[in-house]
Amino acid sequence: MSNEINTAHRAAFAPRPPRGLPAFSSKNSPYPRLTLDFHTNKRIIDEVAVVPSKRLRNKISGFTTHLMKRIQKGPVRGISFKLQEEERERKDNYVPEISALDTTATGLEVDPQTKELLTALNFDSIAVNVVTPIIAVPERGPRRERRNVPGAGRP
Repeated sequence: MSNEINTAHRAAFAPRPPRGLPAFSSKNSPYPRLTLDFHTNKRIIDEVAVVPSKRLRNKISGFTTHLMKRIQKGPVRGISFKLQEEERERKDNYVPEISALDTTATGLEVDPQTKELLTALNFDSIAVNVVTPIIAVPERGPRRERRNVPGAGRP
């Protein structure tokens, strides 16, 4: 009797879907092709894996996109270290066209307080342009007239 109840109880729950892409060897890994775009990842998963349903494919590609965004921010637990190392190396090899530290073309623009700080720390040799800070005051739109409101100042 109790065995029948347990089997009926188990049958009510749907099986859980797989939790991501299947394991691939490093040679045929789709990882370098994956992007932060859901639709692109969906097409890549269509090519590299056999997924039985559209809904499951969309779930896998959505989770893959989520993981790619997390990998971009930093190391992710449960992901192969080799993949994270590739991503980190790709970020480290990025060289900007114009260096933010190159002050020869134009001096750094600083406010008066920063200039005082630099002189106090004996960094007078750094070429800086003192710029007065602009305080942004939010503009208010025209006042609306209050009509048909009791006590709004009508005679």
